Amino acid sequence: MPSSRPLRADARRNREALLSAARQAFLDGDTDAHVEEIARSAGVAVGTLYRHFETREALIEEVYRKEVDDLCAAPVDLMNEHAPDEALRRFLLLLVDHAAVGKGMSVALESIMATNSPVFDDARARMGDALTRLLDAGSAAGTVRGDVTGPTLLRALGGICAMRATEGWLDEARQITGLLLDGLRHGAPRAS
Repeated sequence: MPSSRPLRADARRNREALLSAARQAFLDGDTDAHVEEIARSAGVAVGTLYRHFETREALIEEVYRKEVDDLCAAPVDLMNEHAPDEALRRFLLLLVDHAAVGKGMSVALESIMATNSPVFDDARARMGDALTRLLDAGSAAGTVRGDVTGPTLLRALGGICAMRATEGWLDEARQITGLLLDGLRHGAPRAS
């Protein structure tokens, strides 16, 4: 079991290299990538991989969790750089792109769906909270409706991204996301 002590610099580099190599393997469609291949791509021994991740599923879960961490950190920067409705638009498109990443990882993620891992519930809650913050900012600015919650918007976007099994889905998903945003802007009370 991993220690709660902070990692040494070299151990931290190895962990990051393993996460990066695993992420790239899954994105490249190598959903059956063996731990040996991931370790080799990261430039470390298999034992090093297992010191950081007890199982392949633990590695997959951590790759996904890191994706979600990066994604859910984005709204702060977006709101600092853009008007609330533009920040929301950009975040919605990041969520669509996240689904594209998920498409590459979907088979790998199936291996942790059978476990009691809370990773998916946590991800949905965090993404819903991020959307709520953006919606609240847009509503306060009078640029989006105030009667839609983050979790509801996430469900709508989930329906859009469920198309990912079809050819050309990403462009179409981005277009439909634009329509969804138009609907959020419709009826928004303009701030005076």
